[in-house]
Amino acid sequence: MTTINWGIIGCGDVAEIKSGPAFNKVKHSKLIAVMRRNTEKAKDFAARHQVPFWYNSVDELLANTAINAVYIATPPSTHLEIAKKCLAAKKFIYLEKPMTLNAIEAKELNAIVSENDTIVVAHYRRKLAPFLKVKELLDSKIIGDVTLADIQILQSKENNIITKTEEHWRLKPVISGGGYFNDIAPHQLDLMYYYFGNIEKAEGFSSTTNKDNVHDLVNGIIKFKNGVQFRGVWNFNATKKEAKDQCKIYGTKGSIHFSFYGEKVILNTEHHQEVFNFINPKHIQEPMIAATVAYFLTKKNNPNSVQEGLEVMKIIDCFIK
Repeated sequence: MTTINWGIIGCGDVAEIKSGPAFNKVKHSKLIAVMRRNTEKAKDFAARHQVPFWYNSVDELLANTAINAVYIATPPSTHLEIAKKCLAAKKFIYLEKPMTLNAIEAKELNAIVSENDTIVVAHYRRKLAPFLKVKELLDSKIIGDVTLADIQILQSKENNIITKTEEHWRLKPVISGGGYFNDIAPHQLDLMYYYFGNIEKAEGFSSTTNKDNVHDLVNGIIKFKNGVQFRGVWNFNATKKEAKDQCKIYGTKGSIHFSFYGEKVILNTEHHQEVFNFINPKHIQEPMIAATVAYFLTKKNNPNSVQEGLEVMKIIDCFIK
């Protein structure tokens, strides 16, 4: 196998810009089919992105033997079922976050793929330059031994960091798992796991202050096995004026500040401050898709395994219990 021929299941808003076009930009990668239940929208996406095949059925797409990998970009409530079908059809999988509806489903998926890891979870920030720079700085020990990581995500209901859909399924827990927190926290918590490793203990609590019955105020703390402590707050009822997207990592010799939707990393040490600026790609998942294609072709270095995705889902469930 020299080329990964992709099929997308769920060619909606996320696939339109963030991911879809990148499958044809990455080396040894081609997008050859898309699927959406709405036939006209599937045809339209295929026509605009020059995709040769379109379907309105998962089974029909999986029957295309030219496809050897599938990007699952449907709502979380469908991820486990579709992943099982893809695995039965012997397809590689790039699975959109959150990996599943909850940790119970994540454990089931992990058990299925534990001996044959053919899934990559789309926690794509791991491969973006700002977050790789943070990892480099942490590994260099320039801020000494890390003691605390602090996340504050304060957003209004009219925020612009969350992908909007016609159906507003992110505000339906039976489909999303738990509202905007379940939609954006996987990226943030995955980076904490990526930076600090295995978790010793996690605790959290949440509340619902709106008619949608989703968790819109979430607090959580983590103690990592290496001694690093974490605290985070996600508030989706803040005013626009109070909006904040911030992570601060404190060490014995300094700190690192960055945002999850920005392109800047700030390093503070005892004697100086240094600012690193970056430009993220237009199709923001492109670096992760490139790493995923390389993994599928070589079977070396899974950029984000189901086991890691399971750890993130366990934290999410812990925080919103």
